[in-house]
Amino acid sequence: MTILVVGAAGQLGQAVVARLKDEHVVTAATRRDVDLTDHRALRTFVSDLRPEVVINCAAFNNVDLAEEEQELALDVNAFAVHTLAGVTADLGAILVHFSTDFVFAGTATDAYSEADSPEPQSVYAQSKLLGEWFAADNPRHYVLRVESLFGGQGKGSSVDRIIDAVQSNQPAPVFFDRVVSPSYVDDVADAVEYLVRTGAAFGLYHCVNSGWATWLDVGREIARLLDRDEAALTPVSVRDVKLRASRPVFAALSNARLAQAGHAMPPWQDALRRHLARRTAA
Repeated sequence: MTILVVGAAGQLGQAVVARLKDEHVVTAATRRDVDLTDHRALRTFVSDLRPEVVINCAAFNNVDLAEEEQELALDVNAFAVHTLAGVTADLGAILVHFSTDFVFAGTATDAYSEADSPEPQSVYAQSKLLGEWFAADNPRHYVLRVESLFGGQGKGSSVDRIIDAVQSNQPAPVFFDRVVSPSYVDDVADAVEYLVRTGAAFGLYHCVNSGWATWLDVGREIARLLDRDEAALTPVSVRDVKLRASRPVFAALSNARLAQAGHAMPPWQDALRRHLARRTAA
């Protein structure tokens, strides 16, 4: 299969390229190769390559900055997706696009499913929801909602910041009241490969590691796996932290539809263990 990965330099993009490159002909495109905000150039770039699959890992994901850079956030997260959906539909290609838990208000008490109605509470969230809608302009699309990504070559994730703090016995502020389903990029990449390879039903899927936890729970699991003291963990409330953009407080996602398609995501605890083992070996 010929596959174009857009946003290949990012944390998720690198993991997707690494997962697919041995079994498929993969073109890894970064912002140096094509400017997503130049829609004519983007369409020409994809048209000339004529891939069978386009996987869009690019995103404007600075949630707070999106409140100021609204035009750029919309251009990257929504209008570039509109262009990709149009050109892939013309080529008869599959489009894979990633969205976020932020499309929900965060007021639920059980894990959100794909059937739950989005209620985006920030510019970032609105731009990502628009991107979902635009991706669906290509009938042959997969939209995968992920959250709290960690793993790969990067070490800038929330998970990695907690790991660094616990290892160095430095204070690690962690939310005790924000519930998440962390997503290990290697497991997300596996899910992408499965959907594309098996020709699973097109549409919207939640793609996170199974289960959910508060960030304090995640921190405690990190301390346990590292055999370190939990004293570095400093519980804080979302309501006490001044953030420009609203975050969903309860952001757990259900993987039920992905499981029904035949692909089970490993528990977040297992993903965390594998990530720590990779960091230790590096």
